[in-house]
Amino acid sequence: MEIYNLKNDIIVFGVRVKNFPGGVGEAFHDLIKLFPADDRRSYFGIFSMAEEGNMVYYAAAEETHPGEAEKYKCERLAIEKGEYLTEPIRDWRKNIECIKDVFMKMSADKRVDHTKPGVEWYKNDDEMLCMLKAIPQKIDA
Repeated sequence: MEIYNLKNDIIVFGVRVKNFPGGVGEAFHDLIKLFPADDRRSYFGIFSMAEEGNMVYYAAAEETHPGEAEKYKCERLAIEKGEYLTEPIRDWRKNIECIKDVFMKMSADKRVDHTKPGVEWYKNDDEMLCMLKAIPQKIDA
């Protein structure tokens, strides 16, 4: 695992997947159809556990222009800046089944802040980055 320092919040917009995990692919497909074929933006999966123990998952796209969330009638979210524990998955389309296993392994690390959502950063058609927020390190004076 590597530490990745996200220097700024990433503003995204998307839809909550009602049928997790079965509806994830369809939600991303519908989101991608909103944009021109030559659109170059990152896509994200953002997930957390609800109080009742169910997974809450959002399929989201990076907001490249202010007002896109409203334009496309989506929810706006922010991926919080700071340090993340990360693990890349190459050729992720052929390795979708291993994503949950990677996150399970990562979540056992004592540096993970379990109060923050997990993030799947789909950087391109080949690389996806599994990200879990790290607990901020205290600096002793």
